[in-house]
Amino acid sequence: MSADAVTRLSGERIDHRFKGLPLDADALTVGELAAQRRNLFTGGFTTPVLTLSAERLRHNLRLMESYTERHGLAFAPHGKTTMAPQLFRQQLEHGAWGITLAVPHQVRVARAFGVRRIFLANELVDPAALRWVAAELTADPAFRFICYADSVRGVELMDAALRQVGGRPVDVVVELAAGDGARTGARTEADCLAVAEAVAAAPSLRLAGVAGYEGEVPDATEERVRAWLVRLVELAARLDKAGLFTGTGLEEIVVSAGGSAWFDTVAEVFTRLPGLSRPPLKLLRSGAYVSHDDGHYRSITPFVRVPEEGALEPAFRLWAQVVSRPTGEQAFLNAGKRDAAYDLGMPEAQVVRRGDVERPAEAIAVTRLSDQHAWLETGPGADLEVGDWVGMGLSHPCTVFDKWQLIPLVEADGTVVDYIRTFF
Repeated sequence: MSADAVTRLSGERIDHRFKGLPLDADALTVGELAAQRRNLFTGGFTTPVLTLSAERLRHNLRLMESYTERHGLAFAPHGKTTMAPQLFRQQLEHGAWGITLAVPHQVRVARAFGVRRIFLANELVDPAALRWVAAELTADPAFRFICYADSVRGVELMDAALRQVGGRPVDVVVELAAGDGARTGARTEADCLAVAEAVAAAPSLRLAGVAGYEGEVPDATEERVRAWLVRLVELAARLDKAGLFTGTGLEEIVVSAGGSAWFDTVAEVFTRLPGLSRPPLKLLRSGAYVSHDDGHYRSITPFVRVPEEGALEPAFRLWAQVVSRPTGEQAFLNAGKRDAAYDLGMPEAQVVRRGDVERPAEAIAVTRLSDQHAWLETGPGADLEVGDWVGMGLSHPCTVFDKWQLIPLVEADGTVVDYIRTFF
């Protein structure tokens, strides 16, 4: 990854595009503002403002690095969660094989910052995007790109577009669907075989392995997820036995799965991968771990099932201010749907700050979000006044990051040490 490209982010000017930052910081560069090491609560920051905990971010990066090493997994964390090149760099520095992405725009962002291994966990049939990928492969011999295919028709479209430009073959993995009614993916092993044969026969493509997403297993349980993963590894063996992994220069066979809910089961089943004609690249793709959360992923992370392996820590906190206290049972904050994720649960009121005193948010619950307001229900024990700051935990990182372009990175004492730039 290009350290220079990431470093250049510090030269961007602060202005009206960035929510929550100090109003007197206009015309400063991001690097100049970071060097001032302002305090979040006394340094002129305005509400609402989303923050990331520097300590918890470091903890989560180290934990997943050690987990994947311990279980013999390569790791390509899903970059669509954050779309933050600074975090991509830290993930790569903590042992990641590459970065997973979902759509061509995201690949362009990653390439602009020099990411050299990209796993596109999606089908790619757009001719313009395919030609762009081919040009990137030609321009950078060190660039590796892998994408899904789940239909013969899709393979035909890929080959037709790529033959127009030539160059290195594009690596393709066959996507096995997680079940009937699931998302993308070939539904049966026979369908997968037909797709694999089409890829192997296409001059512009190279069959590189198999993949899928166990998070789409219908009515997922550990047993059902395990059964699907067994199908996935058996599919790799079947395609290998059929002699389909014969592309020029293919050094390993990719077997990839792993969202943020079942990566312990992925690790378990991948240890049973049968012998293949080439070494397997057992590639995990979890993305939400980097910030974790205080809702959905807190309840489903595998570390709940295997606490001896460690524990992720929620790194987000959204700060908003009480702007209205119309009754003893109700209050309103100046943050809403434009600022907080709400698709997998309401924000969780955690702390109240008045002046320099911070205390637990007792008898306070977020019950509803409007575009720019959070509705609070307050019980008899709630000590809450207009002007107080309320710190909230959030659920679902993927729909938190995309609401903020520049996110303060904060140490435990409130010192803002950096700013994380996102590109959605």
